[in-house]
Amino acid sequence: MYLTRFRFNTARAGARRLLSSPQHLHAAVMSAFPEILPTAPGPRVLWRTDHNATAEVQLYVVSPSRPDLTHLVEQAGWPAAAATGTVGWQTYAYQPFLERLDKGTTWNFRLTANPVHHARTKDGEPTKRTAHLTARHQMQWLLQRQEAGGFRIMAKPADRRHTEHGDEHQLAVHGQRNLAFSKHGATGRVTLTAVTFDGRLEVTDPDALRTVLTGGLGKAKAYGCGLMTLAPIG
Repeated sequence: MYLTRFRFNTARAGARRLLSSPQHLHAAVMSAFPEILPTAPGPRVLWRTDHNATAEVQLYVVSPSRPDLTHLVEQAGWPAAAATGTVGWQTYAYQPFLERLDKGTTWNFRLTANPVHHARTKDGEPTKRTAHLTARHQMQWLLQRQEAGGFRIMAKPADRRHTEHGDEHQLAVHGQRNLAFSKHGATGRVTLTAVTFDGRLEVTDPDALRTVLTGGLGKAKAYGCGLMTLAPIG
């Protein structure tokens, strides 16, 4: 497995076009893996964009093979810098890090996800997949998945809680984006809500957490959701 980071040149029209369309960006990411067929079974390619500032947007990719992002550099990066010897992206072997995950260790994490539930809008109608729209329900969605995912979101010390209920965890949700776009070859439009979670977790089951880190969490993985990454605390 590999973890790759690419920085967009947001001053370029090609970058803005890709960032405005999850479908186009998905196609660009998958074009980095000529050996992976769209319908082939096997490990999934996960990706996420981090909008740290207006001019700082990073793409993260977790993949079973090493990507070639030359086309992204040409469309949405700094091709002149790449021509001088700078590749334009960084790829790291991910497996050594995954194998070092131990039970009881603690990490900062980031996850962009599509928190949904099934609800019935009218009596007698079948349930429909519906987005969670409030931060409280979005956080609850993640908390409900922590045990099966092999992690525990850490609690806040009592003196750092701003409210009596609903502020117990070292967890924040931000960057909600309501996306709607046409899917190639299908009628109608795809709509989804993506949010970003930042927080701290403790590893409770390393194997289960490895599955989350390489297989994703939740729905809409093809459109930039599901990728969790860890970073050391401190």
